[in-house]
Amino acid sequence: MVDDVPQNLVAIEALLKRPGLNVIQATSGADALEVLLVKEVALVLIDVQMPQMDGFELAALIRGSARTNTIPLIFLTAGAREPKNSFRGYEAGAVDFLYKPIDEIVLKSKVNVFVELYAKEKQLAKRLDELKQALAMNEIFAAVLGHDLRTPLSAVLNGIDLLLKISQDPMVRTTATRMQSSSLRMNRMVEQLLDVARIRAGNMQLHVGETDFAEQCRRLIDELGDHRKNGRVIIEVAGDTIGAADVDRIQQVFSNLIGNALQHGGDAAPVKVTVDGTDPEAISVSVRNAGVIPAEALESVFEPFVSRQTIQRNTQGLGLGLYIVRKFVELHGGDVTVTSGEASATTFVTRFPRKPVEDYSETKPIMFDSLFSKIA
Repeated sequence: MVDDVPQNLVAIEALLKRPGLNVIQATSGADALEVLLVKEVALVLIDVQMPQMDGFELAALIRGSARTNTIPLIFLTAGAREPKNSFRGYEAGAVDFLYKPIDEIVLKSKVNVFVELYAKEKQLAKRLDELKQALAMNEIFAAVLGHDLRTPLSAVLNGIDLLLKISQDPMVRTTATRMQSSSLRMNRMVEQLLDVARIRAGNMQLHVGETDFAEQCRRLIDELGDHRKNGRVIIEVAGDTIGAADVDRIQQVFSNLIGNALQHGGDAAPVKVTVDGTDPEAISVSVRNAGVIPAEALESVFEPFVSRQTIQRNTQGLGLGLYIVRKFVELHGGDVTVTSGEASATTFVTRFPRKPVEDYSETKPIMFDSLFSKIA
């Protein structure tokens, strides 16, 4: 409470003071500013008519400081009820303008509202800090778990490879093949956990070099084996497809998109990959497959744990593939979009600048984005 009349300060304090509420008195604008430098307050009540520094001037200084510019201000005045005074008060940042003699019930009600808002804001801030700490621990746990799982998983995969080489027993080979498929899927999950941990920690570094985007797509299609022999994957190339990128990362991007298209597009429906290098500034790669993603799910398809697998009620995988796709493309300075429904098909389009952003070698931490809301 700021007022140059001591009796007014005493009266206001007697009216408002209660357990849990502290009323701080200031007899001038300068005194009020000194208090605000060292204390956090829920609300400032300002008398308009004060010598040296009036209430409007004090409000302007409070609003001009980053530390205090969000504090609610209520003006109290014994002056005439002139609209220009009210307008000036609201222009100075006041949330209300009360005339003396003050209605006790109105003042107490307004003060209580702002005090309660302040208390809730502090509770939310505390809760947010707790959630940030929990998120950090989750990320550390995921990174450590993913790292520690790699060694025993590699041993399992090596054992399966050896078993397939030395045994011709059909039952053994069938079992080993199933084990290999499950182990490889688990390995992909581990790699996704590690990628997410690196992205979130800001430790993801791109090793950029010149590469042919079309050739990278062809290699990935070759690795998919029978899919290309059956003619399911069709690739079309236009223009100059040479650009600068981190080969490992863009391979992960295209592998996720083409793999998802094959998995969710039906057993016989073709998948069309188009590499467009006609733009002198960027290279676009689109992956189109049969099938439709529900309209209400399109906005969240790139969110962690809400991938197409989750949308289509397939519980396999962690649902991090498309999240990683988006982050890897963004790290290159590009973007990825999805459209679904036209001609009963779904198309993912990635656009990479021919020269990635200059600071690609040291990516910045991506702090508390959509992943935060999922874990929270």
